[in-house]
Amino acid sequence: MKIYVDADACPTVIKEILYRAAERKRLQLILIANQPLRVPPSKFIQTLTVSSGFDVADDEIVKRCEAGDLVITADIPLAAEVIAKGGQALSPRGELFTKDNIRGRLNVRDFMDTMRASGVQSGGPPPLNQRDRMEFANHLDRILARA
Repeated sequence: MKIYVDADACPTVIKEILYRAAERKRLQLILIANQPLRVPPSKFIQTLTVSSGFDVADDEIVKRCEAGDLVITADIPLAAEVIAKGGQALSPRGELFTKDNIRGRLNVRDFMDTMRASGVQSGGPPPLNQRDRMEFANHLDRILARA
């Protein structure tokens, strides 16, 4: 199992949890972003900088991801593609995307996108809180225990 991170929007606190998990479990952690990232020195942690552009990092993650790999992302369409390839997707807030819930999440995302395009201001998600971090860490631990 490899862990890929859609790193441009991933909160630092979540990356730090992932750094510790990669070291502890001796798993390959690949952070993909369109800007250079600073990560702790480790033979298990690497970064890949891709060019800027719409979905360039997402496309790279999908290209590299294989069945059984884990992708950390809040991007619902990316999560759907990962699941279709047999991978697992976990949001930085601790929501595990599955075959059973991804279609509904895509529908909600598309609806909200349509609402925003029509001028409705929906704001963004609330800031990451302690409960979100705990949810993420707990789901990550369960996934890694099964690996």
